[in-house]
Amino acid sequence: MDYSELKIPKHLAIIVDGNGRWAKERGLSRLKGHDAGFDNLKKIGEYALKRGVEVLSLYVFSTENFKREEKEVSHLMDLFLLMFKKDKNYFMRNNIKVLFSGRNEPLPKNVIKARDELVELTKNNTGGIINFCMNYGGRAEIIDAVKKINADNIDINNLDEKTFSKYLYNDLPDVDLMIRTSGELRLSNFLLWQNSYAEFYFPEVKFPDFSEKDFDEAILVYNKRDRRFGGHSKK
Repeated sequence: MDYSELKIPKHLAIIVDGNGRWAKERGLSRLKGHDAGFDNLKKIGEYALKRGVEVLSLYVFSTENFKREEKEVSHLMDLFLLMFKKDKNYFMRNNIKVLFSGRNEPLPKNVIKARDELVELTKNNTGGIINFCMNYGGRAEIIDAVKKINADNIDINNLDEKTFSKYLYNDLPDVDLMIRTSGELRLSNFLLWQNSYAEFYFPEVKFPDFSEKDFDEAILVYNKRDRRFGGHSKK
């Protein structure tokens, strides 16, 4: 597909959804579904950045996901740890800067350590940002921002949106396009502040099968949208 005349979302956010159902449809365990989903993260991440996306936020683990069975949570933590350690060369080779949004507790200490080392290693990369939203909740992010603002003795009478944004987990541009795979029509507490004016797209395909072709289709749909930001139509 020719991207030369298309509008590319500066900040693309994806709710990575459908791994478990993908596995169930194939008679596999949920853990195998997560394995397949993780394999696809790098493919889609690399493709998105090469197509002109500057920031890709991936919702990979919510604060609520700790309610799942211990075996599943443990497997996911192992996958995160493996990616943070094994795939360092992938992020460096593709010049990708890695960020994380989310709380530390109750993540395992070895996962936090590997995560922070990856952030430090890639901090000077300039080929685009992948922001992993891990142990993340949109309401928690806003609460944590308010606590930091209070700790800095900011005069709330002078508080504006620009200043507030700087106290979020990462000071990133607003989301332009939010994709949730698997056909579920929910935001699920994802980037509540940043998604205020985003376009939403809900393809039926589950994330392990979300392909470059599916990505292209999402960009085409985005280009047909009329983003008014509260104003009148430009069409």
